[in-house]
Amino acid sequence: MGQSFFGLNIAIRGLYTSQKGLDSVNHNLANANTPGYSRQQIAIVAARPTLMNDGTGMMGTGSDVTGIERVRDEYLDSKYWNENIAYGEWDIKKTLLSGVEITFNEPSDTGFSTVTQDFYSALQELSKDPNSQADRVLVREKAVTFTKYFKNIASHLESQQSDANSNIKAKVDEVNSFAMQIQQLNKQIYTSELDGSTANDLRDQRTLLTDKLSKIVDIKTNEVTMGKLANGKDDKHLLITIGGKALVDHFGVSKLSTTSRDKKLNEEDIANIYQVGWADGNKLILRGGELKGYIEVRDGNGGGNSSPDYNGIPYYLNKINEFVRTFAKAFNEGYTDTKGNAVEGHADGYDTKGDTGIRFFTMTGADGNPLTNDKFLKGATDPAAIAQSYSKITAKNFSISAEILKDPGTISVSDAVGQTGNVNNLKALIGQRYDSHMFSAGAPEDYIKSIIATLGIDSQQASNLSSSQETMVKQVDIQRMSVSGVSIDEEMTNLIKFQHSYEASAKVIQTMSDIYDTLINRLGV
Repeated sequence: MGQSFFGLNIAIRGLYTSQKGLDSVNHNLANANTPGYSRQQIAIVAARPTLMNDGTGMMGTGSDVTGIERVRDEYLDSKYWNENIAYGEWDIKKTLLSGVEITFNEPSDTGFSTVTQDFYSALQELSKDPNSQADRVLVREKAVTFTKYFKNIASHLESQQSDANSNIKAKVDEVNSFAMQIQQLNKQIYTSELDGSTANDLRDQRTLLTDKLSKIVDIKTNEVTMGKLANGKDDKHLLITIGGKALVDHFGVSKLSTTSRDKKLNEEDIANIYQVGWADGNKLILRGGELKGYIEVRDGNGGGNSSPDYNGIPYYLNKINEFVRTFAKAFNEGYTDTKGNAVEGHADGYDTKGDTGIRFFTMTGADGNPLTNDKFLKGATDPAAIAQSYSKITAKNFSISAEILKDPGTISVSDAVGQTGNVNNLKALIGQRYDSHMFSAGAPEDYIKSIIATLGIDSQQASNLSSSQETMVKQVDIQRMSVSGVSIDEEMTNLIKFQHSYEASAKVIQTMSDIYDTLINRLGV
């Protein structure tokens, strides 16, 4: 009797297989637009055959579904994470350096070239009529604009450094959050797979979190086999490391932390800079990712003072500080060029009252007001002490002196006392503009142009590498999607295939039912 109904068992197995296939297609279609979802397919094998009673061979018993497989290429995942690390770093650098370029605002009607031209044009006008009070006021106002240009640059750069610092804290918190979520998913996956099942959807969630994590820090992932489970399958533990130290070790998490840096890495740094490390006190080694991009742009001073070997915000701020110090000292004190020729400064000239030794540029004090010559120099008379006073000038505190601000008559145009029409000192000051010996890079405008050119090169490099890495990431992601992504056309084909298979199995059952009905109920009637 069992052999008589054997065909029904095969058909029923076919119904179950087709039904599970339809369920799998349904699940794929429902998640076609779910981020991180991997296409699933049923694993179909031939059921264990049975021996024929007459010993003529083995009879097939239909099909069985042994599981639901998650279609995923681990190699492409690993490749995606590696490319995403570099993309995250250079994308941040591109964004931040673009902001620095905008800060310099060059070329424009309010950039360095314009404010410099206006300042020297005002000096040129004064040289035509040194007794003109209106021209002296114009020189003072253009000089104020000149100093404010550098103050604005310093203020904007510090603001950008502060924003980068805040983003570093946010990224560290994000890394810790992703690590904790991955740890929880590890526990859920482990529990769900103890019976031999595969937690496909949970693994998809974990992979998606790893995708996001790979853009922030340079992670390495690996599933380490720790033994065997009760069902005979490998007991695999997920290990995610940063710089060789485990961030996630299956059920364990080592968090990152941010602490305020005790000592400034650069003179130009803002206060309360965050130092990033492991919460347990170990040093964090970063080789890529958004976090590295933020840190290098925030701290990079070209490798000086143990800072990152990158031209970040402190590097450009340092260059601007160096400019205002050198320019202020040269304009005030004069200098000796490389050929040994003495170039007169403002302090060598005489004002309308016959006074000399007046410094045109100084710095603001703690109260924000320009210092007088006495407070700026603090009685210094020897070159070394005077140079020490100028070393305290920065782009942020760069200012005209209190004497010039109060009385434009103190602008020293003459090189001899009592000669009101003498403009020799003023002409020497105007000539400094084109003196290629003032800076190592040439004249003042050449120096600024070299800074902007360097910034342009750094920004272009970051933009090119970011675009290149973005293309690589997208290319690998397309390859991943070609393997793991849900194709509506393919799923509809599978839907029709399983539907027809289901109908065929049902037809077999109906046919055998008719046969048995005839055999049992109609024979002998």
